[in-house]
Amino acid sequence: MAEFCVLLARKTSSAFWRLLPVGPGGSSCLLSRVLVRPSSKAAEQCSSGNFCHDNDNREDQRHSVTNVRTLEMQASKLEEQVQDLTEKYKKALADCDTVRKKTQKFVEDAKLFGIQSFCRDLVEVADLLERTAVEFEGEEGVSLRLNEIQSCLQGVFTKHGLEKMTPVGGQYDPYDHEIVCHVPAEGVQPGIVAVVRLDGYKLHGRTIRHALVGTALHTQEQ
Repeated sequence: MAEFCVLLARKTSSAFWRLLPVGPGGSSCLLSRVLVRPSSKAAEQCSSGNFCHDNDNREDQRHSVTNVRTLEMQASKLEEQVQDLTEKYKKALADCDTVRKKTQKFVEDAKLFGIQSFCRDLVEVADLLERTAVEFEGEEGVSLRLNEIQSCLQGVFTKHGLEKMTPVGGQYDPYDHEIVCHVPAEGVQPGIVAVVRLDGYKLHGRTIRHALVGTALHTQEQ
């Protein structure tokens, strides 16, 4: 680049010398010197590399600004991607936690209520023992033995979370009771359980057999 500038300055100076006529008193020589000096100075600057370096610096600055803007755009896009991935990661964690809790609850329920069908069959045995105890109530030996068996069976029920309902005197609850009759009961508010036809049972608080009950009936006296 510097060599090109030097050649350009030399050609310019020689062209000026050819065009200017030589007159008396050397005026043309003085004018030619005045015109040639700036060209020579420009050539010297170009040959020294100052002018070329300025152009190069400007180009470097332009490239630097362009690169900075490009990097800023890329950084902005990466930040958006990071934010989006972070949100997806948090959502995935929340979903995994929900699935884990549901699975844990399912396993716990399976442990607690896995014997639910067995308990339904077993309470029928308890019903049979109660009816038998009523039949042999007058015979002390048999009645005592049956009472011991019933007590032992109820202890097994309690050990495994199975309990008998005691609805008499309480409010009718459709989730625990099933009405089979209405009983006129003096001094009892309507809707109160007055009698129990068949005992109901719960396993760890879950009703596995509804109690068959009779509720108090509203009478004319009431």
